[in-house]
Amino acid sequence: MSDQRRILDYAPPSAVNAGLLAVLIGFTSSAAIVFSAARAAGADDAELASWMLALAVGMGVTCIGLSLRFRAPVVTAWSTPGAALLVTGLEGATMREAIGAFVVSAALITLTGVTGWFGRMMDRVPTSLTSALLAGVLIQFGIGLFASANQDLPLIAAMFGTYLVARRFLPRYAVLTALAAGIAVAAATGSFRPGEVRFGWASPVFTMPSFTWQAIIGVALPLFVVTMASQNLPGVAVLRNDGYQVPVSPLITWTGAVNLVLAPFGAFGLNLAAITAAICTGPHAHPDPKRRYLASVWAGVFYLCVAALGATITSLLAALPAVLVLGIAGIGLLGTIGSSLTTGLRDDRWREAAVVTLLATASGIELLGVGSAFWGLIAGLLTAAATGAFRREAKVAV
Repeated sequence: MSDQRRILDYAPPSAVNAGLLAVLIGFTSSAAIVFSAARAAGADDAELASWMLALAVGMGVTCIGLSLRFRAPVVTAWSTPGAALLVTGLEGATMREAIGAFVVSAALITLTGVTGWFGRMMDRVPTSLTSALLAGVLIQFGIGLFASANQDLPLIAAMFGTYLVARRFLPRYAVLTALAAGIAVAAATGSFRPGEVRFGWASPVFTMPSFTWQAIIGVALPLFVVTMASQNLPGVAVLRNDGYQVPVSPLITWTGAVNLVLAPFGAFGLNLAAITAAICTGPHAHPDPKRRYLASVWAGVFYLCVAALGATITSLLAALPAVLVLGIAGIGLLGTIGSSLTTGLRDDRWREAAVVTLLATASGIELLGVGSAFWGLIAGLLTAAATGAFRREAKVAV
């Protein structure tokens, strides 16, 4: 009995499930973009597998190491906006030039963490705005849960109905049971095709970087800006919104440094996760906030499994229907969306600025290659300045 209790202490089912969901959603939602980016650089099958291996190892090591170090659910991911940028940015570039751009971008991120300016900037952003920013990033997944019913109503109805029943009687395992119901329905209707899964290993392929000013200006600098503004910014907001006051600079430094080491093998943009992190920081991961770091540790373990199994895991994730992935993402993020909205709109001094932040972020606007998370925050700060929120805050502080 004591051995079973010890196992549950380190592997509570809700935390293991949250870690698995984070990896599942992270890979299936944007793996195709990474494949396209690698192909744009002329990657062959071995180099493509190396990219996925390097990214998975980087995410696994940083998830486990940073979560254990700070006892907080620190989840890392690849930069999905960065991958989208690479699809067009790497056209005409050689693989060596692409790797050189990855090295420069990772070095800039590491320097940003070491100097500490990003952490100082985040300390000055009001909690109401960061919470609204997070809600804007995540709300599309909540909407997607119900919008995807247009594509597969039986699947979504089964998942959401199971979630509601389990929420009443087994709240800790509500998301897990919804996932199980979704897989069962997908298998029964033929949309989940396990027969397409193929076994395969990935091996690292080292590419000597080549540094050209065209690749640095056209790829490295935009990748750095996008990663910091569209990924690390909401990633910090996720942690702060759920009460984890982890020092930002070490997180940025370590993700950048690990990326720098793995860049010659294809790691292009390791950063703090936002969407998948919210799965591990919320109450579904563990009822005790002090134990939720176990969810991100397990996410790291699953990332390392992905790295080891390589093509096998990739084909398995590809076999799951996209509607199932979108549905379980929406269900898993319901609690976090609600708490973000509550925190963002609670203080009437910041409410209008928070609403602007929420709407601008949720709009998906993209300017100068930078995603809506950054522009949503800028719009919110400008609104706060125009409405006198900063002056009212200063008077209250005095």
